Amino acid sequence: MSMIINNQEDFNRVNRQVWGQLFGLFIQKGREKGSRSVEEASGAAGMEQSEWLAVEAGRVPETAAQLRSMTGALEFSDAQLANVTCLCRGAWEQ
Repeated sequence: MSMIINNQEDFNRVNRQVWGQLFGLFIQKGREKGSRSVEEASGAAGMEQSEWLAVEAGRVPETAAQLRSMTGALEFSDAQLANVTCLCRGAWEQ
């Protein structure tokens, strides 16, 4: 797949998308490592399955509460949450 980046706005959009997909991969792998289905994880987080799957596909949570409910459902420690969000911080940058 090739991408043409014409300007800074395009670069920022692609950059957020890439970091969002990496964040989603962390969430997916954390769910799979805990042997949780999407249904189990989304239910524990108080989310719809479609919302959970959207995050795994690269859409980042919009609020700290959403982020905490997801990582709580995966039983991530505060340190794990901090590491993942710090590493993938580009997903939230405007």
